[in-house]
Amino acid sequence: MKSALLLVLTVWFGSEYGGNAVSSSCPHPPSKWCSSLDTAIQCGVLKQCLLSNYTRSHQTEDQVQVALYYESLCPGCRLFLTEMLFPTWILLNEIMSVSLVPYGNAKEKPDGQKYIFECQHGEQECLGNTIEACLMNMTNMAFPIIFCMESSADVIKSAQSCAGLYSPQLSWDKVMGCVKGDLGNQLMHQNALKTEALNPPHNYVPWITINGVHTEELQDKATTSLFALVCSMYKGTKPAACGGTQKKLYKSYCHNE
Repeated sequence: MKSALLLVLTVWFGSEYGGNAVSSSCPHPPSKWCSSLDTAIQCGVLKQCLLSNYTRSHQTEDQVQVALYYESLCPGCRLFLTEMLFPTWILLNEIMSVSLVPYGNAKEKPDGQKYIFECQHGEQECLGNTIEACLMNMTNMAFPIIFCMESSADVIKSAQSCAGLYSPQLSWDKVMGCVKGDLGNQLMHQNALKTEALNPPHNYVPWITINGVHTEELQDKATTSLFALVCSMYKGTKPAACGGTQKKLYKSYCHNE
């Protein structure tokens, strides 16, 4: 399933902004096609961008907020992120938002103006956590990149190639500058504060909150079928994927004469 998702991601991002209608002269990545009127025209997706913006502007109900507190090398976290969370987001991204907090069962201690982190699965996990935190701070394509990393045999070694696949304009040197510098250290400190502020306190990972709430019932439902949970909790008009009203299709036929 993970390899199939990796293959269709580029097609999916393209279809979100007009599919095969995209101009071959478009120099921008899919995430930027609707960033401005000029870009939309240049990439041949003006109609699709206008329709997308109209649909989002008429959503009166709040999205279902799904937050995942996890560790980059935790087997159970990787399984939930790649097999449940990301596929559900692909199908239901119009009615759900995702927050990722890589920290989990790590510990931090002050060291002057910085912090030293000790991670459950060793130094490589601390590195993975920080890379993913920096990606979320630097690109709106972080979730697909993190999915690619967590789907790979080696989370750390795959990071640069995954970033190049989904955000080719992102400088890997700048990412690693964040990871090794003050910014990455502060981002991880913020993740520590978010994790320590959980109520009730987490006692395992992956730890899932829905609309800011964690209960064992919600955790069980999320890990069993996050898709069904999000559909059931969304208060607005259900999208077609949830069994809601299908969009009207305008059919045109070429008859056999």
